[in-house]
Order: sequence, then C-alpha cells, then structure tokens
Amino acid sequence: MSDSVSGMVSRETILLASNSASRKAMLSAAQIAFEAIPADVDERALEAEMADGEPAEIAQALAAAKAAAVSAENPERLVLGSDSLVEVEGQRFDKPASREEAAEHLRFFSGKVMTLHSAAALARDGRIVWIGGDFARLMVRDLSEEFIAAYLDAEWPAVSYCVGVFRIEGPGVHLFERIMGDQFTVLGMPLLRVLAALREEGALVS
Repeated sequence: MSDSVSGMVSRETILLASNSASRKAMLSAAQIAFEAIPADVDERALEAEMADGEPAEIAQALAAAKAAAVSAENPERLVLGSDSLVEVEGQRFDKPASREEAAEHLRFFSGKVMTLHSAAALARDGRIVWIGGDFARLMVRDLSEEFIAAYLDAEWPAVSYCVGVFRIEGPGVHLFERIMGDQFTVLGMPLLRVLAALREEGALVS
C-alpha cells in the first residue's frame, strides 16, 4: 500500500483505488482516513468498449471499474474509485503519451471550452454501492507556441499523468481565462458528493 493517512472524522479507513497525488491531497486535507492501492484496470480497453457512450457515463464506468477491482481483492473494505475525462468540441482526450502529443492537445484546446467530467464510485465486497459525478467547464485562453513550449519545459513529464495536460493547483492555472464549476471536480474528484456518500455508508461521522 502506497499511503496510509489517518482521519479526524473517519469511522473506518477507506481504500483509494488510485495513486493520484491530487486525489490523495483532497482526502488528506478533508481529514479522511485512507490507504491508497492503485487499481489494475485497462482504462483504454474499457473506453474503447464504450466508444459511443457519453463522456460522463464513461468516466463513471472507469471509476466503478477501479473501485470494483480493488474491492475484489479486499473484501469487506470500503473502496473509492475515481476518474476524470476531458472533452473539447465533442472529442475525448486521454492523458498524453508523449510531450509531442501533449503539445498537440494544447494546440487543439487553445481558445476553446474544455469540459472536464469527474466521477467517483464506492464498492464493498466487489459490489458498487454508490456512483456519482460532476463536470466543470474551463475556458482555455489563446495559447502561443512560445507559451506551450515554456509550459511543457516546466511541467513535463508531471502533466503526462493528467487529462487536459494541466495541474490546476500549479502552473496549469495559466491555461485558462475562466472556470465554471466545483474546484474539487476540476482537481479530479467530485469531493462533496463523495463525502455525502461516505457519510451515507457510515464511513464518516455525520
């Protein structure tokens, strides 16, 4: 297990089916007790199976698959899975596989509205007990080639793990003119909905 964090309001220690730094930071800041175990899920294969699905549905399916995979190996533990998906002008974008692809993504995003779908799911005994999601819209400013090069000099390869090629809590904030949506959703997890679900499941003090 890669992390173990105690929590002030927790009745049990949940398992986070992710190694995402931003998701771990959100749970830690909210004083939620958790251990992180990255899920072994072929995300691209699942996306391919759902090629005609809506982005929100795909994000929720990925979150559920991660939660179920870790739950199957850890019966009786409450597992949280989460995933994010970026859509721009009807086209879905995965994490960039190379710096060159990251630059291509940024060129495409330039001057357009990015829709970021973030989803989460809870599982216990290999069964999904809750699933939900939210979205945010981010207006990308016009990005020059000079900016894209300087940005990737500073942020690559860290943003290779990020859909949308940005870390909003870091230099990624420079990509945007305006953001419409929940800050936690932008960070990669609909935290307020997750907290409500954890309380419903009895994992947190109400």
